[in-house]
Amino acid sequence: MAIKINLDLMLVKRQMKSNELAKLVGITEQNFSILKRGKAKAIRFTTLDSICLHLKCQPGDILEYDSSE
Repeated sequence: MAIKINLDLMLVKRQMKSNELAKLVGITEQNFSILKRGKAKAIRFTTLDSICLHLKCQPGDILEYDSSE
């Protein structure tokens, strides 16, 4: 897939753990892991909105398009 997920990078920048963000966003750690690894087929805008709110970032900080894929 040409969409890359940069959640790990943002978590490091914000000094936050995956399980902490999953709890804040309101999704399971397992679903957050699927999203983080780029294995999710979709993401709800409400989930993306909540992630951006808690990481204090823009969607483009998390999602990246790589045309070489």
